[in-house]
Amino acid sequence: MQQTEEPPRWFRAALAIAPERRETTVAGTPIHLRCWGTEDRPGLVFVHGGAAHSGWWDHVAPFFARSHRVVALDLSGHGDSGRRPAYGMDSWAEEVVAAAVAGGIAARPLVVGHSMGGWVAVTAGVRHGTDLDGIAVIDSPLVDPPPEEEVLRQRRRATRTYPTREAILARFTTPQDVVLPYVREHIRQQSVRPVEGGWSWKFDPRLFAERPPLRDLLPALRCRAAFIRSEYGLVPPEMAGTIDALLGHRVPIVELPDAGHHPMLDQPLPLVTALRMLVQQWAVS
Repeated sequence: MQQTEEPPRWFRAALAIAPERRETTVAGTPIHLRCWGTEDRPGLVFVHGGAAHSGWWDHVAPFFARSHRVVALDLSGHGDSGRRPAYGMDSWAEEVVAAAVAGGIAARPLVVGHSMGGWVAVTAGVRHGTDLDGIAVIDSPLVDPPPEEEVLRQRRRATRTYPTREAILARFTTPQDVVLPYVREHIRQQSVRPVEGGWSWKFDPRLFAERPPLRDLLPALRCRAAFIRSEYGLVPPEMAGTIDALLGHRVPIVELPDAGHHPMLDQPLPLVTALRMLVQQWAVS
């Protein structure tokens, strides 16, 4: 059995705030939600990246539960949600808006999307901007695909059914080398499901979706926005400058020091701090 270091107090306290599980249906497909906080508070929706699931936010979302109604969804083809014959940014954006309503968010929510989820958040901001309070994009590059797509390609080629849970968990990998071990272990345990003949990953290996480059989407946003880049992620400073220009030099762009493309894996507390700053700034404005 893999050994991990004792999780710190903040991590154990976050996981002690167990989410409420809900389910809604969007275009005939069940969508699974995790919810924190009470329903009479401002809304915050977290959108995971490709091949991930809502459990990637379990140690982040509780930090906002005292001030917000927080919803993290499994996009279709991911986690405990259902699968579709085909996937697209528009349908995933519909799921984000539906998840906010089903999760008990009454007012317009702030949507936070990471990597591929950043594309989903931007698409929601273009298609449903008047229904949103704003979006925050975490390290989504303007043109290049996110690295989790390579993980999908590797796992698509691999055997998709493993004889035991232990066998498939032993094959679990993360798309970056620097990961807090206790975060990795928590995510690993939630990334597999039983199927006929054994165990499989929770994501659909067919979930590739066509998407226009962010470069084309950002100028069409219909809500306010913010961008968070990781120092060692996929958005170098010059690209951040281009994003700033595309958004009319009117949005905050925050850098997370010493963070990789997946900051919830290696720098979750600085990510929480950046999001708290954004939420508080937008609340007073």
